[in-house]
Amino acid sequence: MRILLDESLPRRLRGAFRGHEVATVAEVGWSGLNNGELLQLAAERFDLFVTADQNLQYQQNLRSLPLSIAVLAARDNRVETLLPLATQLLVRLADLPSRTLIRCDG
Repeated sequence: MRILLDESLPRRLRGAFRGHEVATVAEVGWSGLNNGELLQLAAERFDLFVTADQNLQYQQNLRSLPLSIAVLAARDNRVETLLPLATQLLVRLADLPSRTLIRCDG
């Protein structure tokens, strides 16, 4: 699976998604784009967008996008806090239908 990590997530989190092709927003040169532009670009190259933005689902029309979105809902964005949520998400990726919104709570 091709996974894009949002710029609000630490780069070190990519190690949690072993066996998948993972890139960060900064690596692909999309830092600073608004969410709408970012999601449109992500839909062209990735299968899953992972973010900590818990409001994204209310700000964008996610039904029109051909990719899945995972929200890691944690109290902070430290790697130590996010790793259990990323592990939770990794388990769910095997059965993930396309165009799905997933929320992993911590």
